[in-house]
This record gives sequence, structure tokens and C-alpha cells, in this order.
Amino acid sequence: MSEATAKSWYWKGVRDGAPFVLVVGPFGLLFGVVGTEAGLNIAEVMGFTVLVIAGASQFAAVQLLSENAPTLIVLVTALAVNLRMAMYSAALVPHLGAAPLWQRAVMAYFLVDQSYAVGVSRFEDTPQMTLPQKVAYYFGVVSPICPNWYLMTLVGALVGKAIPPEFALDFAVPITFLALVAPALRTLAHVAAAGTSVAGALLLAFLPYNSGLLIAALTAMIVGAQVELWTKGRKA
Repeated sequence: MSEATAKSWYWKGVRDGAPFVLVVGPFGLLFGVVGTEAGLNIAEVMGFTVLVIAGASQFAAVQLLSENAPTLIVLVTALAVNLRMAMYSAALVPHLGAAPLWQRAVMAYFLVDQSYAVGVSRFEDTPQMTLPQKVAYYFGVVSPICPNWYLMTLVGALVGKAIPPEFALDFAVPITFLALVAPALRTLAHVAAAGTSVAGALLLAFLPYNSGLLIAALTAMIVGAQVELWTKGRKA
């Protein structure tokens, strides 16, 4: 494979990842604002966003910290929200698992919802891609997303309450996940898991420290797995 081919796949990844800037920017801006309002200084906000680089778990952790939740609850909640990353990793192993260790380590750090969703969709739709092409494409996808996340978090932390309330930055959170989840609802198992998680989260919203979310997520994974087994059994 020529260097030019690798570069072309990298730029394809950049183009495919670029639209997410429209929601990742406000998402990062909102976290910067929320983090400072929760009492974190700029260094703590940026350390949080650079080390964790997972918006959903960051918001969950900051919310619990602001409610003076026990440290164990904060850690368990953040880890539970990020359990999806383990599933993302497993799904990407057939495509990227043969890459050198240092590349896999860097890709693991940049594994976010957008890089997984766009990457795995491209890899499955284009099975003729070689490993170097897939690696180049993956890094292309994250190139416009992750630096934008860092930058907009910093802007949000610096500007803070100066952002007018009518900007309603919180729109970015549901839109981001809708854009990622909707195309993935391809099978009955996916739909069953998604429906169970939504229903469970709403029904258990009264539980303290967002524990209802953890129960709903676990239940949804069990339901999705069982539906998939049932579907395979019927086909067999």
C-alpha cells in the first residue's frame, strides 16, 4: 500500500468526522461551564477532559460531585457509563487488533463514541480496506473531533457564566447521542436494548445518585444479548 493511499484514507476519515464538530464543540463548551460551576478550577477541568476524554461519564461524575455523593458512587457511575468503551474495543479488534502495540494504545486513548461509530461503520461497509488504511482512517476521524473537544472545554471553563442562557448549549448532549445511536439500530437486539435502557432510565429516575441509570444500562445489555441469542436460534 502506498503512502498516498494511506493519506487519502486519512483525509476521508477527517471528512467523515468533521460534521461531529457541530455537536462536539457545544458539548465541550457545556462541560467547561458545568465543571467551573461545580467548583473545579481550569486546571482541574482540563485535566478531567484530557485524561478521561469521555463526555457522558464526565458530566455524570461532575453532577454527583456537586451533589456531594460518596466517592465510591462517583467512581462506579463513571466506570459504568464508560463500560460501552469495552464493547467498542471488542467490536474494533477484528479490524484494528493486528496493529502495533503503540498504535493500539493511541487508538484506545482516542476511542470515543464518534470514532467508534464512524470507524466500525466504514470498516464493515468496506471490507477490502487493509490494516494501514483502517488505522489511517481511524486517526483521520478523531483529528477534527478530539482537539475541538479540548479547545471548546477550555473556552467554556474560561468564559463560564458569560455565555447567555438563551444559547441552550445542553442541546448538544442528546443530539450527539441520537446521531450516534440512530444509525446503529439495525437489528431487533439493538432496538430491544435501546428501548429497555430508555424505559428503565425513566422508570428508575427517582433512585438517588443516578443509580437507576446503572440498573437500566445493565438490564438493557442483558435484554439485547438475550434477544440476539433468540434471533440466532430462530435462524438456525
